[in-house]
Amino acid sequence: MEYFINCNTSTLAPQTGGLTQQQVAHLYRRLGFSASIQTVNAGTGQTANALVDSLINEAFNKTSLPPPIWANWNDSNYPADNDAAGQIRRQQRQEWRLAYANTMLSGNLRDRMSFFWSNHFVTELDVYRCNAFLYEYTNCLQRNAIGNFRTFVSEIGLTNAMLYYLDGVFNNGNNPNENYARELYELFSLGDGNGYTEEDIIETAKALTGYVERGELGCEAVQFRADRHDAGPKTIFGQTGNWGYDDVINILFTQRSNEIAEFICRKLYEFFVHPDSRDDAGNAQTIITGMAATFTANNFDIAPVLSQLFKSQHFFDDDALGVIIKSPYDVYFNLIKETGFTHTDTTVQAVMNYSSLLSQTLFDPVDVAGWQRDRSWVNTNFMIGRWLTLENILEMFFQADNEQFRAFGLEITGVDGTNSNNPDIIARAIIDFILPKGLLNDVQYTLAFTAFRSDTDPTYYEGGNDETWTLATWVNAPFQVYLLLRHLSRQPEFQLK
Repeated sequence: MEYFINCNTSTLAPQTGGLTQQQVAHLYRRLGFSASIQTVNAGTGQTANALVDSLINEAFNKTSLPPPIWANWNDSNYPADNDAAGQIRRQQRQEWRLAYANTMLSGNLRDRMSFFWSNHFVTELDVYRCNAFLYEYTNCLQRNAIGNFRTFVSEIGLTNAMLYYLDGVFNNGNNPNENYARELYELFSLGDGNGYTEEDIIETAKALTGYVERGELGCEAVQFRADRHDAGPKTIFGQTGNWGYDDVINILFTQRSNEIAEFICRKLYEFFVHPDSRDDAGNAQTIITGMAATFTANNFDIAPVLSQLFKSQHFFDDDALGVIIKSPYDVYFNLIKETGFTHTDTTVQAVMNYSSLLSQTLFDPVDVAGWQRDRSWVNTNFMIGRWLTLENILEMFFQADNEQFRAFGLEITGVDGTNSNNPDIIARAIIDFILPKGLLNDVQYTLAFTAFRSDTDPTYYEGGNDETWTLATWVNAPFQVYLLLRHLSRQPEFQLK
């Protein structure tokens, strides 16, 4: 699969007029994890301004997952027997992962952004291994997903998951640990080598000391100890004083506001619009500069930046469609949401298992830099894994209720059973809904039409027999839709959003 060069030269000027079905589907694929034909049709004809506003309002009004009974547990709440305690912990993690995945599948912008930030403010459950810390961390992600970035940075750094993962709990005043200070600048706010020095990292680490009281029971919330904090003068970005945690955040966002805005907006651009944001990549740099200006003008509120981007001509430009490689979760969740097939916790658990096989494990990115996305999702092994696991999921749906495949085809084509006898028209409608920009050429469409026609005698399509083929009545029509979806799942275009 070739690397996509960004040729998008459209601007941040508002997209005007009613959105097409293709544009609405594009919005839902990027802003969430796609949508059903019913949802897409409901948005078709609306303006970008109205539809994006409604989705942002929905995100603001969505509540976080309620705390589980173990949200504040420490090791004393588990059985003394290690095997029994381990079994309970594993069950709790599985249930929480399932709950989080289900809310991603049922949600849109808030849940997309929560998942996005989990790959920005990275922690790894396999490192801190405390379920109460996992809840606190995911709650922080959900509450701040489209809120204020400055508040987000401040809160995430004091979550127990982050304090343990990046060694904040070992950052003593007499022996500073620089790990979190380095990642705060390099990965979380400024970008590698952008606007800070090694001395800034050393001095910032001193200012962050003191959050080291870990208790004696295990899995207890970390407490600040003033006697373990470096109370001497520290110089950060040219400012000297007896700085502490809050001072670091204030100095960072005061002295490096432009650098923060540029770095975060570039990351948002590459995630939502195009992975290529080089200076010579279409109009990318101009767009990022405009987004950054909005970010700083709104005191680092995230929603205004997303609103500006999602309502822009640049976002809806034809060169923005189908240019991002789907993550494993996108591959499976898009299929489930676009078809509207009935799914259960068993289905979602299969998605989590398959995504892990393809290197995307929920709450366990590969390292502190997170999943690198896009081309890292596709290689020979991963592509074969995608094909086989997608076939398994389609088979699960077909075995559970094959008639939902017929219903999906009828819903897509908008037919009522009286004019559904042209298989190529029906297949094309399904193809053009499932794939961001359809198939590459007529040859590929012909192959897909052949897959859909299956082994049905051609005369039935021509009305030359006593029984004429229709999607609404033909006994094997559900299987034909299944065969088409299976065929599409192996196409390069299916891997894109």
